[in-house]
Amino acid sequence: MNVDRLAAILKQAAQEEIMPRFRRLDDGTVKTKSGAFDLVTEADVGAERVITAAIKAHRPDYLVIGEEAVAANPKLLETGLEDRVVIYVDPVDGTANFAGGLPLFAVMAAVVENGETVAGVIYDPLGDDVVMAERGCGAFQVFPDGRMTRQKFADPVPLSEMGGVASTSFLPFEQRRAVLGNLAKVKMLAGYRCAGHEYRYAAGGNVHFLMYNKLMPWDHVGGALIMRECGAHVAKFDGSEYRPADTSGGLLVASNKDSWDELRRDVFTV
Repeated sequence: MNVDRLAAILKQAAQEEIMPRFRRLDDGTVKTKSGAFDLVTEADVGAERVITAAIKAHRPDYLVIGEEAVAANPKLLETGLEDRVVIYVDPVDGTANFAGGLPLFAVMAAVVENGETVAGVIYDPLGDDVVMAERGCGAFQVFPDGRMTRQKFADPVPLSEMGGVASTSFLPFEQRRAVLGNLAKVKMLAGYRCAGHEYRYAAGGNVHFLMYNKLMPWDHVGGALIMRECGAHVAKFDGSEYRPADTSGGLLVASNKDSWDELRRDVFTV
């Protein structure tokens, strides 16, 4: 699917289903899934429905796997990726922020063809712009007026000068305690409860690392491609390549291989 068409579909869903509900959610329209910070709203469900229908109208042969569809039928994650095109969709990434009225949420999609990620799109409904990448073509931020800015990950710096994002909440307690202590070795740590905005922030060269432990494809498949196209080194904790079918093993992104090795050795000793 053309990446511009996919971005337009995400924008349409945001305009129809997400933004009209922002800071206007009624009682009973926010539900808890696995915990206090894992929520679903009418906006998530409605946006996923619109995105799925629009993709299917254009390409009925594509398989669309959305976060909310998997919540209803977890076996969708067992779908084989070979010899087909799969589009992963996160209709509202950062639902807890959205439900709390915080303007840090995004709409994300990733295109996987024959098991390989070929495109990633992250749309910001508040800024009405998109960060996107196609494999081998670089990553770009595209503004409403059509301007395009090529994205580049931050240049390497010493560990003590690094700033980054680390999502530690899914680490086992002892490992989380060790990692949080080790993070005192870097200069700045942030976390926005929205992988979409964290990937966008990194794409603009604003941080030196990203770390995630829980890997769901709608959260990270597109973002990981964008990071690679920005020039970052992207790998699972064991150094192996992160692939769309992976749902465990952690993910670490850094400016280059040397920075990745240093972070893995001295900070993220999980």
